[in-house]
Amino acid sequence: MAGIYIHIPFCRQACSYCNFHFSTSLRQKDELLQALLQEISMQRHWLRDVPVETIYFGGGTPSLLQADELLRIFDALYSNFQIGKLKEITLEANPDDLSLAYLRALKRTPVGRLSVGIQSFREEDLRYMNRAHTAQQSEYALKAAQDTGFDNLSIDLIYGTPGMDDAAWLQNIQTMATLQIPHFSAYALTVEERTALHHAISKKAAPAVDAAQSAAQAELLMDEVPRLGYEQYEISNFSRPGCHALHNTSYWMGVPYLGLGPAAHSFDGQKLRKWNVANNSRYIRSILEEEKIPFEQEELTPMQRLNEYIMTSLRTKWGCNLSKVEAGWGSDIRRKLLNNAEGFLSVHQMLHQEDKLILTHKGKLFADGIAAELFFSENLV
Repeated sequence: MAGIYIHIPFCRQACSYCNFHFSTSLRQKDELLQALLQEISMQRHWLRDVPVETIYFGGGTPSLLQADELLRIFDALYSNFQIGKLKEITLEANPDDLSLAYLRALKRTPVGRLSVGIQSFREEDLRYMNRAHTAQQSEYALKAAQDTGFDNLSIDLIYGTPGMDDAAWLQNIQTMATLQIPHFSAYALTVEERTALHHAISKKAAPAVDAAQSAAQAELLMDEVPRLGYEQYEISNFSRPGCHALHNTSYWMGVPYLGLGPAAHSFDGQKLRKWNVANNSRYIRSILEEEKIPFEQEELTPMQRLNEYIMTSLRTKWGCNLSKVEAGWGSDIRRKLLNNAEGFLSVHQMLHQEDKLILTHKGKLFADGIAAELFFSENLV
């Protein structure tokens, strides 16, 4: 199986914390759509006829596309790729875009799953993040989507926001559960360089993020969600039974995927990774005028592939499969990995069961650091 990711690099306004590639000007939208359709045709052989089972529209804000524009993209995808029995087609959307009229138009497209950027059900958090929607619009959009027949919903939530105490964070989680949302992603608010939030904090125009608060709220989250019927199947992703995000899970499982649009990344499932230029004008000009896809690429070394597998697999409930490590990198690497994990096993941050290394509740709080400690360097092989 394979997946296709499509990056739509436009937003109505810039969220203060966001460092993804986007533009708040829609002036180039028509040209970019034309270039995207051309790239789809130019990339038709990249997946080597592997059946496509998931499609994901991310951004940016894909819900800025009208239904007829989405249908043009789907026509191009169906004409150029081996579309198997599609299991999931997701569109990221902002609550302020999800009017009844737009939702009804979406139902006439193949989109079957919406990932809605809620972030918080509290006005003060939304103002801090400079979100374009209100808390009232959040609940309206989710209920309207369900009324229109979009039952397969996911939302994003952010914790660790200054001013959000533990009780408020728990209320956000409870509101989500009360609305019967089957899947959600939860992220600690991070302050990336060259963002409006980073600038505001550095100038003391906004309160700083408290790392201890974020860690405490991550623990609250992990304690609370099982009681509400959700499973943490990846560090930042939670679902009710049978509602895992199939497209995103394929990233963690090393499944090949093709990224289309500016700044989109691709992986061939083996060792080749590439990424398009993160510049709308250069993307458009290169494709429409020069008939070239503007990208860079790298070929992962065996150790890079191993380290990436360690990092991604430990983030999931399925853990790092030692038999897979042995098959891909040899019995000596398997033995060294297990030896290196001994310290984390001894302090109950990790379990060794069914030939897999799996992070415990305690270990998930240190997932990135644990993975980094287990990484191999070139001189070990």
